[in-house]
Amino acid sequence: MTTENRQTVSVNSKYNGSLTREQFLFHEMRITAKLLNDGLTDEDAINKIIADNLFQYPTERQIKNLARVCISRLNSLGDKTLVSAIATQSSEVAKQICLYSMMKYNRLVWDFMITVIGDKFKQQNLSFSKIDVNTFFMRLQEQDDNVSTWAESTIKKIKQVLVRILVENNYLDNTKSDHLNPVLIYSILENSIRNNNDTAALSAFNCL
Repeated sequence: MTTENRQTVSVNSKYNGSLTREQFLFHEMRITAKLLNDGLTDEDAINKIIADNLFQYPTERQIKNLARVCISRLNSLGDKTLVSAIATQSSEVAKQICLYSMMKYNRLVWDFMITVIGDKFKQQNLSFSKIDVNTFFMRLQEQDDNVSTWAESTIKKIKQVLVRILVENNYLDNTKSDHLNPVLIYSILENSIRNNNDTAALSAFNCL
């Protein structure tokens, strides 16, 4: 496949490999949400994060890139109440909303959480293993030409990120766990999802 063809495939794809560098970013999301909740504009929040090195990263470029990712995820929520909750409520509540924002921002995370995790909750099948993640990616590679061109190292890294996301949100006790925990959705998130007519997302939070 030529470089031009690869670029065309990538543009037409709804998936990208950004999870290899963006990951869950809870600490960074919390900081950014607090700045927005204090009334800063998107650009002012980014500038403050850079100026004060609030993310504690070694390079300004990395700080700026991830600050923009956090802003985009928060904006994808379309609900200032949820942004405020990330800034002010308990870590458990904030993390769950951050997961939803990640789903809204990244189609790969959305599909994984709904078609793999949500389906398991629907079927009351709480078993979980590498096979589930591998099957998900095999299906993506069959359905999407862009994903089929990804290096094995990229896919391996994204698989690791997805599993860590599940651990960080208490779906799994650790990266070696062989079963899902039956999570409970917090009411502030459920209400927002329903108000936004985004009910397809509910299964990912065991809300059936």
